[in-house]
Amino acid sequence: MKFLRRAAGSWKSRRRDPHTLLARFLERYMNRTIIVHEGLDLGWIEELLKQAGGGGHFRIDARQSPGDEPTPVEWLVHQHVLALGLPLPLIIQVREDGIRIRHLRQGQRTVHPSELLWLLDEIGSRYHALLRPVPDGLHVERSIAVDDNRIEGPYGL
Repeated sequence: MKFLRRAAGSWKSRRRDPHTLLARFLERYMNRTIIVHEGLDLGWIEELLKQAGGGGHFRIDARQSPGDEPTPVEWLVHQHVLALGLPLPLIIQVREDGIRIRHLRQGQRTVHPSELLWLLDEIGSRYHALLRPVPDGLHVERSIAVDDNRIEGPYGL
């Protein structure tokens, strides 16, 4: 019985281990996008769902605090993404070479959902932050300034 208690305790500690959480996050969200927000206007969501691929973005409400056993996405958002201090909402693109993050604000407004594909087309070179997995955690690289969120789409927005 003593062994079972010890084994159960080590399983819990592995679930909270940053390396395990990062590996599980990458396994689940590789080649996907996540929208992190603090509540989205219903009209904005309806418009997002009308867009090509708009229903394919995961959406995470940052107002909901993770519990004692955070999921990998809760851990990443609350421990790493929100700590960057970027305006919300923002979009996260998970790729082999890193996790790119860009906020969705232009002045006082949230970008229109129809602009997300253009934004994602250029996120490889125009991102606010890039989280690269390294042996001791995540390394943060900054790129464009927080107040520079113009979308260099086909119509030069």
